[in-house]
Amino acid sequence: MREVFFDTPQGRLSALRNHGHGRPVLALHGWLDNAASFLPMAEYLQGLDLVALDLPGHGHSLHLPVGGDYNFNTAMMVVLDVADALGWQQFDLLGHSMGAGIASLLAAACPERIRRLAVIEMLGALSEAPQHTAKRMREALAAQRQRQSRGLRVFPDIDTAVQARLHASRVPGSGLDAALLRLLVERGVRAVDGGYVWSSDSRLTQPSLTRMTCEQVDDVLDAITCPTLAIFATPAQPYLPDAERQRRVQRLAQGQLLLLPGGHHLHMQQPAHIAGAVHAFLQG
Repeated sequence: MREVFFDTPQGRLSALRNHGHGRPVLALHGWLDNAASFLPMAEYLQGLDLVALDLPGHGHSLHLPVGGDYNFNTAMMVVLDVADALGWQQFDLLGHSMGAGIASLLAAACPERIRRLAVIEMLGALSEAPQHTAKRMREALAAQRQRQSRGLRVFPDIDTAVQARLHASRVPGSGLDAALLRLLVERGVRAVDGGYVWSSDSRLTQPSLTRMTCEQVDDVLDAITCPTLAIFATPAQPYLPDAERQRRVQRLAQGQLLLLPGGHHLHMQQPAHIAGAVHAFLQG
């Protein structure tokens, strides 16, 4: 894949694109990942015009200005801006984790533009009970107000950064080894005097101000009318138990569920298998 850039109202966005022929597909990565998340799958997605985007604050894309908010509304507008820049009136969406959440919301909000939706390890958005609203707002605002400019950790070389990411990823269900993490790290750092620092915006680690209620997520799912393939790893992640993800798929007008052994990044762990299922689905 080759790097391409898009000048949008938000600023310059970066992406990785394959040969540029075939069915148009926009791929959206997960939180604190980047477009390289889709590199292992790309060689198995021949016949598709695959554009894997670095979402704002990630990879080689812009950071939002002071006061900017990394929320779903901003992300959806950015995706539409990129599709417009590509001249794609209609296109398919492929998303992993946070990117799958953004893709889900966009399929509900702009059904006339999304032909097919393939999501990995998320469908809809994370939800929260209404009685937690004020508590979340207080905690989020306190964290944002207390945020101070701190020096970024400088890694002397890429290998050290890979080890740091590997240590941070050693949680149940992560499942990424050093070789796969290196793909994300190489695109997720920038060179400075003395080595490398993370290129992602540190504001991405701040807690969100609000979350949808379960009822709002259900309304989104009910509004997704395009054919949808939802791929999840087994065992299920704590944030979306198996019963809940099955329930969400059942609300879709044209939903399919595929469960496969693996971790949260199973599309990187099993790229041929996942890409084969996605390719067959997108080709109808």
